Amino acid sequence: MSLNTKPAKYGFYGRLNEAFPSQIVVDATEVCNLACIHCPHPEYKQGPHYAARALDPELNKKMVDEVREFGGNRTQYIRYTSNGEPLAHRNIFEMLAYAAAHSGVQVTLTTNGKVLNAKRVEALLQTKISMVDISLDAFHADTYSKIRVGGDLNEVRANVLRLLERRDQTGSSLRVVLSFVEQPQNLGESAPFEEFWKSKGANFVVIRRLHSAAGANMSIASNIWQHADSGDRKPCVYPWERIVLKASGHIGFCPQDWEEGSAIADYRTSTIRQVWQGETYRRLREAHLKNEYGCHNFCGKCPDWSLTRWPGEGRSYADMMEDFRREGAEVHVAEV
Repeated sequence: MSLNTKPAKYGFYGRLNEAFPSQIVVDATEVCNLACIHCPHPEYKQGPHYAARALDPELNKKMVDEVREFGGNRTQYIRYTSNGEPLAHRNIFEMLAYAAAHSGVQVTLTTNGKVLNAKRVEALLQTKISMVDISLDAFHADTYSKIRVGGDLNEVRANVLRLLERRDQTGSSLRVVLSFVEQPQNLGESAPFEEFWKSKGANFVVIRRLHSAAGANMSIASNIWQHADSGDRKPCVYPWERIVLKASGHIGFCPQDWEEGSAIADYRTSTIRQVWQGETYRRLREAHLKNEYGCHNFCGKCPDWSLTRWPGEGRSYADMMEDFRREGAEVHVAEV
């Protein structure tokens, strides 16, 4: 295959929509309460781009209202996640509740669960969001302490079990997902992890592949490059699938960005719709289709394109959310 040509399947099709992104990723805060070994946050916290910022709730409201106006039948979901821990945002429950009530689409939260105590469990259930995705990455407590530095699996497990219990007691429709990133430190634990949490009432268990955070984790990136054929590089699906509202208030195109390398515009003076249909995104998509990254070094150095899945290339997080929307059967997925 020529480096300058790609299969016709790469472009807007299926869940991917030219008018508006199918996924809105909300980077709620830069603050985190763990120091996970596969995450760049410990280094990021010491670097020039970190400022312990939290997303302005007014920008959250603007985003939700824009999704309500333009995202119908286009946007699958709004996903509150972070280059930190979303529950560290002082207004996170109000922001989630507003999104659930007014966006017209599914709303999800990704959290490490460390501070999900009884009070916060009740607050989370009251938001009426569609799903919470809790990242644990281990079945055994000693493994957890090595991967999720600063955390206690027994404490977090109790938090999740409390959430599952209260969900059932209150008749909440909240879907609870448990997440496991496969890496050398937890080999052999994904099967008992999945079995345990399904037996406790989790709706889904997501087994994720280890990514490099757009090259920020250089050792992981080096390993991925060793197994990826850069000469036959496929486009990353992100420029056709999602947009990121960052804690700084800027709009970016990559949810794995730790260096402001994907920031495009200030959301205070622009709109998601304008940016999505704008020239910067057009040129970015063209670079991915042609495999020419001379003007897009941030993407050029990233090996995680090899881990993303286009519609029809296998099960993905987006497929899980579509099954959820249709009230489909449980699935076992793996996606960056």
